Amino acid sequence: MDYIDYYKVLGITKSATEAEIKKAYRKLARKHHPDLNPNDKEAEKKFKEINEANEVLSNPENRKKYDKYGKDWKHADEFEKAGYDPNQQQSSSQQGNQSYSDFSGGDFGGSDFSDFFNSMYGSGGRGSRSQAKYRGQDLNAELQLDLSAAYTSQKQNLTVNGKNIRITIPAGVENGQIIKIPNHGSPGANGGPNGDLYITFLIDNNSDFKREGNNLYSDVDLDLYTAILGGEINVNTFDGKVKIKVPAETQPGTKVKLKGKGFPIYKKENQFGDLYITYTLKIPTKLSEKEKELFEELAKLRNHE
Repeated sequence: MDYIDYYKVLGITKSATEAEIKKAYRKLARKHHPDLNPNDKEAEKKFKEINEANEVLSNPENRKKYDKYGKDWKHADEFEKAGYDPNQQQSSSQQGNQSYSDFSGGDFGGSDFSDFFNSMYGSGGRGSRSQAKYRGQDLNAELQLDLSAAYTSQKQNLTVNGKNIRITIPAGVENGQIIKIPNHGSPGANGGPNGDLYITFLIDNNSDFKREGNNLYSDVDLDLYTAILGGEINVNTFDGKVKIKVPAETQPGTKVKLKGKGFPIYKKENQFGDLYITYTLKIPTKLSEKEKELFEELAKLRNHE
């Protein structure tokens, strides 16, 4: 396994904060995403490196292991158990690029200890031993959807780690929600299981509705005459129009709940949140002379009461 400087891959320093890591990853992932660079092998390779770097550096525990053990960070727990500290070993390599060749063929007098190192680096005269199996690395990816796409269940094809996979996205997925696709991460070592794929959804709300969880919110213009006299109006919902009654003398700012007209509830078939509408008063403009006279008469009537 060649050493990869994950900090260099993301274009950050070793002192970068979690927020800086996340920002750098998102920027580069969008730039090199295979969907935006079809048939570009270099972009595909770069995209894999970016995801691999983010998987390690975005996890504080993994980052700590990587800073100490470099490319062999996955085996940090075994190193710690064995009492091995790379900072105390003589090597011409920089930290993070340690070869650990000091241990090939060493006899430490304990079968468990020597089995571990022999399984990774070979035996110096002890004979062949079974290799340890290691789980593959988890991968992270982002998937952008607009709000209308998140309203219905759908299938999408993704290119991950050079492979095409088809996933089902349940209706109601939220912005920032992360779902796990088991066994679609990096391959395991020595026959070990694959890692998992974690997909973060970025939902772009390009609608007239505000979404909070499963509920939707919108403002509805109410003309002066309907607000005063009452009547029926057509209101937009996410899946079409509905007719509702407006009581006489409805005040601006009045809120009305339309039950079950909100957003689908994630993984709960045929269950929806609610739609809350707020009435805003629409004052008529460009009044005719006759209309002005009538309003003046109404004003006089109100003033004489």
